[in-house]
Amino acid sequence: MSAICGANCAACGYAERCGGCEKTCGRPFGGRCVAAEYICLAGREAYAHFRTELLAEINTLLTQLELPTADGLFELVGEAVNLEYPIPSGSRVKLLDDRRIYLGCQLSLPGAGVCWGVVADTDFILVCSYSVDGSEPELLCYRKR
Repeated sequence: MSAICGANCAACGYAERCGGCEKTCGRPFGGRCVAAEYICLAGREAYAHFRTELLAEINTLLTQLELPTADGLFELVGEAVNLEYPIPSGSRVKLLDDRRIYLGCQLSLPGAGVCWGVVADTDFILVCSYSVDGSEPELLCYRKR
């Protein structure tokens, strides 16, 4: 399988369910992929520039939230990062699309017992916290870009 963005598809835990971005015109799980869209429209160099600018924007936000900064962003399957957040009514809500590919990362501090997740694309940045086992998610910030 070949990836438009250059990802190592063989190392992906979702490879068996993925349709392959070249074969699916950049929609490997049926939803949009920020990497494939950007590369197909503007090229790899423009996508690399976008990622660099997005990382700087994310790190500014993380600093404002007094959280550790990120070293890089990775293409992530929506299903893996689409947590159910509790809302005041007592319900839980998912904010992302399981079928999409986003950019993001996980941050942690040794011994803190908590992780922070960042998920973004061309339209938004989401920052959340959760226990090291992935439970107890809390939405910290959802910012339109």
